[in-house]
Amino acid sequence: MKTINDIKKIAVLGAGTMGPGIAQTFAIGGYEVTMWTRSEATREKAKAALKASLQTFAEEGEIKAEDIDAIYGRINFKPTVAECIDGADFIMETIVEKKEAKEELYAQIAETVSPDAIIASNTSALNIFEVVPEALLPQQIICHWYAPPQLIPLVEVVKSEQAPQEYADIAVEMLKKCGKTAVLMKKFIRGYIVNRLQQCLNREVFYLIDNGYCDAQAIDLAAKASFIPRAVVLGLCKRADFGGLDMTANNYRNKSYTMPEHGDEMPKCLEELVDAGNLGIKTGKGFYDYTGVDIDALKAKRDKQLFEVFRVAKKFMDDPV
Repeated sequence: MKTINDIKKIAVLGAGTMGPGIAQTFAIGGYEVTMWTRSEATREKAKAALKASLQTFAEEGEIKAEDIDAIYGRINFKPTVAECIDGADFIMETIVEKKEAKEELYAQIAETVSPDAIIASNTSALNIFEVVPEALLPQQIICHWYAPPQLIPLVEVVKSEQAPQEYADIAVEMLKKCGKTAVLMKKFIRGYIVNRLQQCLNREVFYLIDNGYCDAQAIDLAAKASFIPRAVVLGLCKRADFGGLDMTANNYRNKSYTMPEHGDEMPKCLEELVDAGNLGIKTGKGFYDYTGVDIDALKAKRDKQLFEVFRVAKKFMDDPV
């Protein structure tokens, strides 16, 4: 059985939205990383993203500028899946959320993977345990990251029923070594923890907008001025402790809140935006208008503010109430 000390080489399969940030995180943590992607264009884009992100980390004081080359040097690209996972102790799959693509990739993994390698998927929408070949289930876990993965601390970890608990424990320990906040789940459920919470919030957000109670700007301002910063200190369950569980119970008994009808249907405000081609910053307009805005500069500003807020969050998590 592997231990944390046996993990030396990590393979990252996929170099699109999530792969480079995940590879960077492991490389900063001191691991040797191999990456694979089927597209040369994606590979070159990933290399550029890695260099730019490492430079940003240095500017923010997260790493030393003189360490950039060494960290980048720990990441190597391989032309085939077999070469990428050869000798890997831990495999992190990050490819597109399409069942057929994952089935094809896992079939290739099954052909050459070491029987004691830990295999993790970053899948968000699929139950990967229903996708991978049965023979791989004793090695399969999920490490669910959030974008941008090099910045967002959370990674949710859950194992297959067939995999030993030690594999999930190793993943949690690895992630913590790399500076992540790893949360171990007892069993798999679609959406994990945070995506399920966000979906519940989205249902209310769109209900309030669709029914004319307020606009997107009011919702964002109210959220940022109340429960979101409070949650950095108390979370959600401890917040209920501080408020009094009897009060929370009374809210249920008094039916002070009822779920919106048809809450699972496509919200009108969202459907109208999407149908009009207004998809957010990628198209220049969504709930907000980004016309004339330098999107790269906007993303850079977002990243700097994320660095700042997560530093404060870590300070509070290290010394909890």
